[in-house]
Amino acid sequence: VTSEVTDRVYDEYIGNAENRAQVRDGLLDAIGDPLFVLSAIEVARYHRDAGNPVYFYEFQHRPSSAADVVPEFVKADHGDEIAFVFGKPFLAGDV
Repeated sequence: VTSEVTDRVYDEYIGNAENRAQVRDGLLDAIGDPLFVLSAIEVARYHRDAGNPVYFYEFQHRPSSAADVVPEFVKADHGDEIAFVFGKPFLAGDV
């Protein structure tokens, strides 16, 4: 069973990779999905089942502050959306 699961995970995330960058991206998705996506979906379902409207999004805007700090392939890190949601782009001066 373990070999079958491993093969399916590999095929899903890395199986069609044609270069090292695609392998890296697949591995990041394979790590990120169980840590972030699955738990977020579980919480969204609890809210849905309680009768609340649920909206699900993936923030991918690369902040200008990321230049020369994180690798180019990083679109947005966990928590980067906070400044955008709560208004940092609308603040005057340095924060």
